[in-house]
Amino acid sequence: MPESDEQDLLLEQQLEDANGDDGGPRDDRTSIIRVTDLRKSFGETDVLKGISMDIARGEVVVILGPSGSGKSTLLRCLNRLERPDSGQILFESQDITAHKVELNRVRERMGMVFQSFNLFPHLDSLHNVMLAQMKVCKRTKREAERVALCQLARVGLKDRADYFPDELSGGQQQRVAIARALAMDPHVMLFDEATSALDPELVRDVLDVMRELAQAGMTMVVVTHEMSFARDVADRVIFMEDGVVVEQGTPEQIFEHPSSDRTRAFIGAVSG
Repeated sequence: MPESDEQDLLLEQQLEDANGDDGGPRDDRTSIIRVTDLRKSFGETDVLKGISMDIARGEVVVILGPSGSGKSTLLRCLNRLERPDSGQILFESQDITAHKVELNRVRERMGMVFQSFNLFPHLDSLHNVMLAQMKVCKRTKREAERVALCQLARVGLKDRADYFPDELSGGQQQRVAIARALAMDPHVMLFDEATSALDPELVRDVLDVMRELAQAGMTMVVVTHEMSFARDVADRVIFMEDGVVVEQGTPEQIFEHPSSDRTRAFIGAVSG
C-alpha cells in the first residue's frame, strides 16, 4: 500500500476513535452532557461536522485548536446560543435540541463566560451579579444580594462590590462575569477564551479562579490557548480542527504523546 494511502487510513481511524460514539470520558463518572453527531453550518461553511463526545459530571475538559476550528461554535451550541442543524445534545438526560425546550431553564444550569465581559456599565459589580438572579431565578433582592456578595468574595472581589465596570481592570471585570455566572448555581460552566482579551499580567487572577472551581468539583468545558492551564487542570484535552475532533486524551497523552501529526504541529506551534 502506498505511504499516502496508509496515512489516510491512519487519519481516518484516528478521527473515528476521537469522534465516534465512544468519545467520552475515561472513567465511570455519570455523564452530564452527551453530544451525538452535532452539525452546524453558516451559509455554505460547515463549522461542525459531526461532533460526538461525553462529558462526565465533575470533569474538566479543555478544548484546543486553531482559530476557525469550531470550538466556540460548539460551546454556543451546548447552551443553545446557536441552534444546531442536526444532532443531539443531552444535558442531564434532557434533549436540549428538542422543540419547545425551555432554554432559560437550561441556561440557569449551564453558565457561560465569554471573551468579552458583557457587564452592564451603569450597574456596579454587586448589581451586575444580582440582576439575572432576580429576573431569571425570581430571587428576592435580599437573597440575590446575599448570593452576589458570596460569589464576589469567591472570586476575590467582595471589596469591589460597589465599583462600576469602568473602575475595574479587565481581569477584575472578567471575575465579576464569572461571579455572575456562578450566582445562578450552574451545574456546568463553559468558558470561551475567557482570558484572551486580557493583558498578560491580568490573566493569572482569572485562571486562579478557574483552578479553584475545578478543584471544588465544578464541571467545566474550557476553550483556551492557555497551555499551562490545560496541562495542570484538565482531566481531558480535546484537539479540534476543521470542525472535527482530531484526538482527545489526558493532558500527558496530548502534550507528550500526540498520535496525530495535526495535533503535534499545533502543540509545537503554541508551546514553542
